[in-house]
Amino acid sequence: MNIPDVRVSRREALARVGCGFGSVAMAAMLGRARAGDTRSSLAAMAPPARARARRVIFLFMQGGPSHVDTFDPKPALARHDGQTMPFDDARTMANTGARGTGQRVMKSPWAFSRHGESGRWVSELFPHTARRIDDLCLLQGMHTEGVAHGPATLFLHCGSTNFVRPSIGAWVSYGLGTENDNLPAFVTLSPSLGNGGARNWGHAFLPPVHQGTPFGFAGQGPDSMRLRWLPGEGADTAMGRRRFDLARRIHEEQARMSPGDAEADAVIESFERAWRMQSHAPAILDHGSETAETRALYGIGEGPTDEFGRQCLAARRLCEAGVRFVQVTYGDNTANPRWDQHSDLPRHAVHARATDKPVAGLLADLRRRGLLDDTVVWWGAEFGRTPYAEKNGTGRDHNPGGFTTWLAGGGVRAGYTHGATDELGHLAVEGRTHMHDLHATLLHLLGIDHERLTFRHDGRDHRLTDVRGEVIRAVLA
Repeated sequence: MNIPDVRVSRREALARVGCGFGSVAMAAMLGRARAGDTRSSLAAMAPPARARARRVIFLFMQGGPSHVDTFDPKPALARHDGQTMPFDDARTMANTGARGTGQRVMKSPWAFSRHGESGRWVSELFPHTARRIDDLCLLQGMHTEGVAHGPATLFLHCGSTNFVRPSIGAWVSYGLGTENDNLPAFVTLSPSLGNGGARNWGHAFLPPVHQGTPFGFAGQGPDSMRLRWLPGEGADTAMGRRRFDLARRIHEEQARMSPGDAEADAVIESFERAWRMQSHAPAILDHGSETAETRALYGIGEGPTDEFGRQCLAARRLCEAGVRFVQVTYGDNTANPRWDQHSDLPRHAVHARATDKPVAGLLADLRRRGLLDDTVVWWGAEFGRTPYAEKNGTGRDHNPGGFTTWLAGGGVRAGYTHGATDELGHLAVEGRTHMHDLHATLLHLLGIDHERLTFRHDGRDHRLTDVRGEVIRAVLA
């Protein structure tokens, strides 16, 4: 048997094991080092059109709050409470298992009252948010795809119920980059690992550098948002500098040997960014510099509001530091997401107590810091809930046919309500707004034309809104 000569030079050996040995580095790629260009592929880019906002904070209410118990009061539910009425669902709901058959109408257990100069109705579940009602633009004619949490959550984040597609945060990163080269463009705080998991903040076929960076995971508590692998020690020492320089030389060689390798470039860039994050990110996530008044505004240290309050404050600090898209998840990793009350609807009060004050505090804090003018706050879920009792029980089933989402901030028409559901709150009948329309509108507010933000993959151009979606002009300020 002839044994081939496998001798290689030390330089070639380093190149061959670059994916392992090179992963210790946080270095710039060759082209940037030679040109003296410190920008990365996440460098901030000017939006192609006039932007009304620079960033988005998405407050994801996992599980689906009931619109008829929160922001869309229906007196007819009280009039028909307990009566069996037909509901002509366009599709079978998740667990009710009935279409066009009689279901028992269930009134809301919570009272509604008018608030603000706009005089809009808000459930007693949200006393703090009610004080900010004039900042909100309610979209009450929402409808979407998917009747179960998995596909509907994927559609909310990625615009598709089954195909692997980039999340909206990844699209924003791809279209605009980050405003702070020391931080990612897209951060997700305490995301849930269920119902799509990492696909909800994934990059799919976009360059890997645009994947969201998760800080902590749902159900692990606020301490999980600490960056345990970025202690910041040694980053500014002479030894740290020598490590950085060595890593850069290794990555220069790796980049030279593998030009155009997007995954390798993303790995290199991720470690380079991790190097810079050692000196910047821990301070941003540390609330110690905030005043006691600010912490109290978010409900930090107050039992039920502490965890979500910390997430909302972290979102403000990240946006203030230049992150383009911050997703804040109120959720968990169980089979029954937080707002998913198929039975025991009164548990909505538990989730409202945990989120109401932090959300209102975020809006107030953004307003007083001058950040609300160019930050879009998006509150919503994968779908709403039915006006009838599920299986004649004490909860409500999934309802993708009609529900409420709200926006506030940069470029959004404050104090306005767009659309409506029918008399019982079952289906959207006026100002019908598809999830693709909402996605198109959010991109528009950021100065991006949703039809032109495309990426060629598998022989065709893809976009977040696929072949649908229209900007909701009525909600623009």
